[in-house]
Amino acid sequence: MSTIIDGLIYGWKKNLDYGQRLVADLSEDQMVAQPVCAGTAPVNHAAWVLSHLNVYLPIISSIIDKKPFDDPREHEFGMLSKPEIDRNTYAAKADLMGSFVAGHERVATQLAAADDSIFENDVMLPRWQPVMPRAGIALPYLMLLHENQHFGQISAWRRVLGLPSV
Repeated sequence: MSTIIDGLIYGWKKNLDYGQRLVADLSEDQMVAQPVCAGTAPVNHAAWVLSHLNVYLPIISSIIDKKPFDDPREHEFGMLSKPEIDRNTYAAKADLMGSFVAGHERVATQLAAADDSIFENDVMLPRWQPVMPRAGIALPYLMLLHENQHFGQISAWRRVLGLPSV
């Protein structure tokens, strides 16, 4: 395994651990808490963030396997979606975390079996071609930056709710 792949797996495992700790102490109701006034833009709460990140796990796997995938833009929890306060909009916390953990483990296993040639894989989504034409650009973005941006949202959201940092 290459140093680049080792680095991706290391960051990926750190994200998995951090993501689990960010929600470990939350109740089902807290997962959808909105610490903003009615009529203002909703905050990305833990249930939405995990639902959103779970959309991208099979996409990451598809990029590694050089397979096409559906555009996540219009997905129920894609980039155009907004967090809802109705708990029934989301899977149970245990199910969200189960999918998150399983997706992370699958990607780590795929990467561990790969070589650097995967970074030359074309990204099979035409909309992403101008900015992320190859896996070598898409994987670090999706696996590290995208997840960490959303984990920062959960971290800030926790603090606004008066919850401790993790």
